[in-house]
Amino acid sequence: MGSKNKLKRFKENETFKNVIQPTREVVENGEFTLKGNWASHFGNNNPVVLELGCGKGEYTIGLAKRNKNKNFIGIDIKGARFWRGAKTAQEEGLDNVAFLRTQIELVDLLFAENEVSEIWITFPDPQIKYKRTKHRMTNEVFLNKYKSILVDGGEINLKTDSEFMHGYTLGILHGLKHEVVYANHDVYKNEGSPKEVLEIQTFYENQYLEKGKPITYIKFRLN
Repeated sequence: MGSKNKLKRFKENETFKNVIQPTREVVENGEFTLKGNWASHFGNNNPVVLELGCGKGEYTIGLAKRNKNKNFIGIDIKGARFWRGAKTAQEEGLDNVAFLRTQIELVDLLFAENEVSEIWITFPDPQIKYKRTKHRMTNEVFLNKYKSILVDGGEINLKTDSEFMHGYTLGILHGLKHEVVYANHDVYKNEGSPKEVLEIQTFYENQYLEKGKPITYIKFRLN
């Protein structure tokens, strides 16, 4: 994508009511007013579901269309990417959708205790190199952040093309004695995955499928 196109999208994002772009400083200083107050943004007390690393927002949009009685927030630092999802939500009148431009490691500063009912992590960078372990979105530090904002029994969904990430996450969950509700190492070959796992596909997922890569999925709860 050219820089001119990116600038155009950034400017358009600023006009969208469903896009929130706090500065890191505001978030870290505890001045982010929507923390603990997301009901005011949506105008209702419906459950809040997050998609972390939402990319173009396919899951945020797909889930929002299927669940009008829940609010969905796609989080990504790349605003030019989620512009597509934000624009679609505007065009289709999906008032249960928002996009938040920020770093995912700040998630516990953006939501209050018990404010999130469910989390989706879709096709994250597996950060395979050992030095990148701290950036892996299912490491113990991240899991503790998720736990601090999730309701009791809140579920986390991980969908990935990375067998490494799938295995790493299962190992972490078993090691920390968290509850694995469901796991599938090839969702399109093995039956049993939830409908939304099979029916909603991201831009990158389609590319992986064309290359014959298996898509894996884990649903789990943090004890």
